Amino acid sequence: MEVFEALNNYYNLKNEHDRFSARHNSVEYLTTLRTIDGCLTPGCRILEIGAASGRYSHRYARMGYRVDAVELIPRNIELFKEHTEPGENVTITEGNATDLSFIPDNTYDITLLLGPMYHLFTKAEQEKAMAEAVRVTKPGGILAAAYCMNEPTMMCYCFLAGNLRAEMDKGMIDPVTFKCDSDPEHLFVLWRSEEIYALTEKFPLRRLKIVGTDLYTNYFREAVDSWDEDTFRMYLDYHFSICERADLIGMSHHTLDVLQKEE
Repeated sequence: MEVFEALNNYYNLKNEHDRFSARHNSVEYLTTLRTIDGCLTPGCRILEIGAASGRYSHRYARMGYRVDAVELIPRNIELFKEHTEPGENVTITEGNATDLSFIPDNTYDITLLLGPMYHLFTKAEQEKAMAEAVRVTKPGGILAAAYCMNEPTMMCYCFLAGNLRAEMDKGMIDPVTFKCDSDPEHLFVLWRSEEIYALTEKFPLRRLKIVGTDLYTNYFREAVDSWDEDTFRMYLDYHFSICERADLIGMSHHTLDVLQKEE
């Protein structure tokens, strides 16, 4: 199955705009917002590559920032437009993260790459997407890239859900390193921290932080969803206090790498 076909089929059946409505998923969203908010400067111009339905793009446009978005999947573009409010200073363009040739160099103060690294299956594609994101970011600007991590899938999907042997039989897990492979059928590329570092060190970038945006939340999502509001708020405080700890990052389902383009 071709990558676009697989992604198109997946997102046609999934309302990406509702993904963060569940409390356990909201931790990732709130942590990402908290991290990006800390990078905002007055009048900054923002690009979101792989914007899906635009949860982040719309939020920052409604705060008064000028936001441009790029998205590959037609259904997500429809949702993005449906959720655009009058007066929002936001645009949406159909495009691929590996080719942003329609955008000039050094255009944006903040570039968000929050989805593409989930679905780029070759190193060449990953490097091209990162290169394009770096190119369109201003010197001194911020690039934030999100990743899905390997170990939570091993723990939750393979061991806890009982899929280990089947995935090994299909050749999707290295039996020595337990690194998961991926393809369009499996949709999501799974990373380890050292792979993220190896990718980004090829570019003129300085790492500011790497954040576990949901960290341990998805390991006990049913409990998180059942808590009263006070308990959930205390959990968020706890989560925020540990989500940048380097010794815990690899166990987060999602991570956000925050980098600054060298001047």
